Amino acid sequence: MSQQRRRSAAADALLALAVLLGTSPPDAAAQLTAWRPLVARVNKDASTSLYTIAIKDGGGPLLLDLAGPMLWVANCPCTHWAIGCGGSDCNGIRNMFTPDVCDSAEWPVQGQDPCICTALPCNPVDGRCVAAQATTISIAANTTDGKNPLFPVTFPVVGSCAPGEFLTSLPAGVAGVAGLARLLNSLPLQVAQWYRLKQEFALCLPRAGDGVAVFGGGPFQLLAAPTVEVADSLRKNPLPFLFNPKNRAYYFTITGIAVNQQRVPTPSGAFDMERRGQGGAAFSTVTPYTALRWDIYWPLRNAFDAATSGIARAEKVAPFDMCYQASELAMTSVGYAVANIDLMLDGGQNWTLPGASSLVQVNDQTVCFAFVQTDSSVPAHAESPAVILGGHQLENNLLIFDLDKDTSAFSGLLLGIGTTCSNFDFSMGSS
Repeated sequence: MSQQRRRSAAADALLALAVLLGTSPPDAAAQLTAWRPLVARVNKDASTSLYTIAIKDGGGPLLLDLAGPMLWVANCPCTHWAIGCGGSDCNGIRNMFTPDVCDSAEWPVQGQDPCICTALPCNPVDGRCVAAQATTISIAANTTDGKNPLFPVTFPVVGSCAPGEFLTSLPAGVAGVAGLARLLNSLPLQVAQWYRLKQEFALCLPRAGDGVAVFGGGPFQLLAAPTVEVADSLRKNPLPFLFNPKNRAYYFTITGIAVNQQRVPTPSGAFDMERRGQGGAAFSTVTPYTALRWDIYWPLRNAFDAATSGIARAEKVAPFDMCYQASELAMTSVGYAVANIDLMLDGGQNWTLPGASSLVQVNDQTVCFAFVQTDSSVPAHAESPAVILGGHQLENNLLIFDLDKDTSAFSGLLLGIGTTCSNFDFSMGSS
């Protein structure tokens, strides 16, 4: 057995002991694997266009929620380990930001002894919340050198139970939700705590096949001709977080939108975040297509309509407002041959969305404009972004979130360099 594998086995033994004792991670165990980031597969569910991560030790995968505050699993066994009210684990749960819609959740009345820590798991798809017991969840992943998985590890994280009915709006077969927000009990920060890794994670959402998530920094290599290292160059052009006082999701600043290099006319301050947290632009893995407030959606839609006026239209297909005849669209290396959309960002960067990101094929004959208007039937609340950058536009982009430096970074569409998020090599490497 190699020295690295002996270290991993020793670390896993100590971590397993910590699960049994219900304690926080021991420093010795964490330090033994401090030099290895962790990698996990990410998949797209065809029925819901949502993403799952294969991170749970046993059972199904977890729904990937970039803005989720914590992890939760449904249908905890009767003998699960419940976390007591005292200690740092429960303090992290008590200090968790929760959506305004959860204010009506009924909290259980605690007896004198024992006092069980209460969490508030939320379903990010339908907005339901419930008070439930905090517990430990066993996580399984592989260490990585950024090129391949190396060897498996398991460790416990603080999470919550949830009723089985919470799974009804989620992809079939999932066991719960993995939240990745900037909070102590999110998956990235608990991984960093256990293994003393950098508080950074990389996310590459697939359109097909296996995508990938890497927790803890380090290189990020994708198969191409030649093989390409993507992460290092991204870290040189960080995009600062925009902080929302109401939550710890990942927001960023948009200063404008352009179509075919022409700025789209939008109202002054349309992209700004108000003092109570409404507005701004947010990343989302539970919003299938980018959703825009009406005063941004319609100027963009009309500008794209004008820029593609020579392409024959097709009947609308819900939820989309504008569709095209697929046979009338030519293809390029970055998708359909249409005008680019540029998100104009803080610091002068542009996030370019070519045809693979701006359009989506909904059937053999029809391709649609892959943006939607924020549901006008739902009143705006303190957490309503002006722009929700959804999954379709994030696919095949490498995203890096640095929670130490409060920055994000993006690659742009990987098709432009001849690769995709499905080109991480998941064959086991040598450690």
